[in-house]
Amino acid sequence: MNRILFALVSAFLLVPPAQADTPWTLVATHPHDATAFTEGLFYHDGALYESTGLEGQSDIRKVALKTGKVLRRRIIDPPYFGEGIVNWGDKLVSLTWRHRRGFVWNLADFAPLSDFRYDGEGWGMTQDGRSLIMSDGTAQLRFLDPDSLAEQRRITVTWNGRAVDRLNELEYVKGEVWANIWYDTRIARIDPATGAVIDWIDVSRLRKAAGVTDSEAVANGIAYDAAKDRVFITGKNWPKLFEIKLAPKP
Repeated sequence: MNRILFALVSAFLLVPPAQADTPWTLVATHPHDATAFTEGLFYHDGALYESTGLEGQSDIRKVALKTGKVLRRRIIDPPYFGEGIVNWGDKLVSLTWRHRRGFVWNLADFAPLSDFRYDGEGWGMTQDGRSLIMSDGTAQLRFLDPDSLAEQRRITVTWNGRAVDRLNELEYVKGEVWANIWYDTRIARIDPATGAVIDWIDVSRLRKAAGVTDSEAVANGIAYDAAKDRVFITGKNWPKLFEIKLAPKP
C-alpha cells in the first residue's frame, strides 16, 4: 500500500460513522399556554408539571394535558428567574437561573419546604430513580443526591469527541438523558454513564407547527410518560404541546 493510499484509508477509519437523526412520528397535538416561558417540564400521575421563567413572571404549575388548563400554580418571587424542575417522592425540586439557589416544594400543593445552594447557574433537571440530574448551560451534567442535594459526580456531554454545550431542559427516557440545546431544534440523546451523545432528535418541524417566529421561542420542554411510553415536546411561548413516538429500531 503506497503512502497516499495508506493515509486515505487511515483517515477514513478515523472518521466516526455518520448517524442519521432518530426518526419519529407525530401522535397528537394538545393546547399549551402561549404565555408560558417554559423552562422545565415533567409528567406525573396523569398531569404535566411545568416551570416558567423570566423575572417577575416565574412560576411552577400543574397542568391538565388535554386542555392545557393550569390546575395549580405557585409564583416564584422576584428577583428569581425560574428554571428546571423535577419530582422526587412527594417533593418537587426547582432551580433558579443565576441566583445559585434552588427550592424544594410539596408536590401535592406546592407548599414551600426548604431551599438549597449550588455553584454556577441552574438550567434543567430530571432524575433517573437514583440521582437528580442538573444542567447548568455548559456541556456538563451534575448528578445530585436526591435527599441532601449534594453533588455526587459530573459528566461532560460530547458528540464525536467534542463537547456539547448549552444543555438546557432535561428528561430521563429509557435509560437515556434527553436534553434540549438552547437555540437549537435538536434534542440530544445522552448516555448517562459516559456523556456521549447516542443520536439526535430533530424537532424543527414541531417548532414550525407551533407557529412561533420569535427567536426566544425555542424548543424547551420534554416530558415522558413511562407507563404509556409517551413523549411530550413543547417550547417557550409555544401555543401547542406535541406528543411524538420514536420509530422502532430496525
